[in-house]
Amino acid sequence: MRRLLHAILLGLLGAGIVHIVVLLLVPEFSERDAWSRLAMASDLYRMTRLDAEAGGTPVVKSVDPLFYAAACRFDLSEGMVRVKSPGNVPFWSVSVYDRSGHNIYSFNDHSATGRVLDSIVLTPAQMIEIRKELPEELQGAIFVEAPVDEGMFVIRSFVPDDSWKPVVSRFLEQSSCELQAY
Repeated sequence: MRRLLHAILLGLLGAGIVHIVVLLLVPEFSERDAWSRLAMASDLYRMTRLDAEAGGTPVVKSVDPLFYAAACRFDLSEGMVRVKSPGNVPFWSVSVYDRSGHNIYSFNDHSATGRVLDSIVLTPAQMIEIRKELPEELQGAIFVEAPVDEGMFVIRSFVPDDSWKPVVSRFLEQSSCELQAY
């Protein structure tokens, strides 16, 4: 009887460990991750609204209805990426993710010159090259050094009330994600 109880407990412990490992590996093998969903919705270097306000079903469901979001995928092996958005909104934040969805860098409007979104995402090697002679038009931009080839740039903007919805929507729709030569 004691051996049977020992075997059952050992089996349950083993099953629990296997269950936890499988749950932790699901994102690695998932075909419906944020990168894949965004790839189905748009091409590289194209800013795409993630929320349902843009019409249709959302690309990625937001947990907070007071934030609208847009994202673009990029490939730094082709060159650095510049993301800009004109206008002012009550608050915006940015996150740069690698292809697997790991956050590489985050900042918000309080980090930007004049609270204007102007950012360059580049590799460490590209950063060394750009530092040699920084072009005038990149003065004031926020540089994000990302040790990845492919990634996603996500902009989130706060919508305090209904009167701000068109302003925030325009801010996200007018944002650009462009490949830059260096």
